[in-house]
Amino acid sequence: MNIIVLIADSLRQDHVSFYGWPDCPLETPNLDRLAAESVAFDNCYPQGLPTIPVRTEWLTGCGTLPFRPWQPLAEEDVSAPELLGREGYFTALFTDCYHYFKPTMNLHRGFRVWRWIRGQEYDCWQSGPLRNLRLEDHINDRMPAEWIPRVQACLRNLDGFKTADDWYCSRLTAEAIDWLKVNPNDGRTFLWVDSFDPHEPWMPPKEFDRYVHPDYTGKRYVMPPGGPASNWFTDEEMAAIRGLYAGEVAYVDHYLGRLLGALRDGGYFDNSVILFIADHGHPLADHGKFLKGGDRMYSELLKVPCMIRFPGGEHGGQRLDALAQFPDILPTLLDAAGLGANLGEMTGRSLMPLIRGEVQAIRQATISGFHEAPDRCVRDRRWSYIRRPEGEPDELYDLIADPRETVDLIDGHPEEAQRLASYFGSAYALHGTAVEGLQGKYEIADSAVRGKD
Repeated sequence: MNIIVLIADSLRQDHVSFYGWPDCPLETPNLDRLAAESVAFDNCYPQGLPTIPVRTEWLTGCGTLPFRPWQPLAEEDVSAPELLGREGYFTALFTDCYHYFKPTMNLHRGFRVWRWIRGQEYDCWQSGPLRNLRLEDHINDRMPAEWIPRVQACLRNLDGFKTADDWYCSRLTAEAIDWLKVNPNDGRTFLWVDSFDPHEPWMPPKEFDRYVHPDYTGKRYVMPPGGPASNWFTDEEMAAIRGLYAGEVAYVDHYLGRLLGALRDGGYFDNSVILFIADHGHPLADHGKFLKGGDRMYSELLKVPCMIRFPGGEHGGQRLDALAQFPDILPTLLDAAGLGANLGEMTGRSLMPLIRGEVQAIRQATISGFHEAPDRCVRDRRWSYIRRPEGEPDELYDLIADPRETVDLIDGHPEEAQRLASYFGSAYALHGTAVEGLQGKYEIADSAVRGKD
């Protein structure tokens, strides 16, 4: 059985129309079709965030939150391509997530074939002055001065794009499709296609740029800084940024549809287990801030689409609300492929008993957070408890009655917070001093406000 992993970075669950969020701004027909033929999970959560800790969980089947920051694979790790290579699989990786191929990283280890698409985010791909895009159209004088060179770096990479086929996800899926055409579908392929979109910068090709209000005539902020969004943008500007993100999602759905079509045409839907998943969502100032961050432990960051299609559509049409975490993904894929003897040392748990209807749950709660940040989020199917650092109030939300987490119920239901807190011990707490600048690594925010990640 082939094992195929498809990833979209920073894709919020509420932007995939299959999931039925009432205010989903767009249709995603290709992902919806895949979901309808798959087992779709409502509550599959990351443990350790963000990009690299998540991929480490997927590649190793082991959690990262308590003990692993953003780092390369360790010498003693056994990653999925290494393991599957020993089982006789041909392993291939296609990605435009530039964190894989930075000089200090090694997440491609074990793949027989790997191909990089250059230019995403701050990848130093292009240089020289802008010729088609203008920096002043994408910044304002309220932004932190440190943020401007980052925006400029992103624009340099996008400056020469003319048609949608020039954009990253198009080039990525084209590479994967070309590879599929010349390699046999022998049931022993492990294919990993990892799209960095719809991660920022959000500059969708013009045919997908249809979600910004037509009356908006302001600047296009393709790279909003973190921190309190009201420091940098008006409400109208924030709405336009959200529209740009929706356009990115539409463009990603389109090109993933091309890849899925190639898999169908090549017979892979008959003899492959196919996973589609996102590493996390993306805050769009839902709770006041753009970008990822250790203090943004809400569904806009944590809720992702997750669907597994089995050969011939077996088990398809199920939508499960049972809890799962990202370390469970690799054990599930191996179990589905008849390789369950490899699961013994993984901390993740196979979801196949859930999928086959043999059990109702494998987890009572999930925990999520950034290794270097003090905040932790513990969830079950109804409640979300956010444990804040000392001196800040904890939070509790009813995810069923209030999926957007607008009403904090911690004072009325302290027993639920205590119950959720009891599932995870001190091993999951941050030890030492929280690292500021966690996301820039990833973002720059108001230095007077906590959560500068």
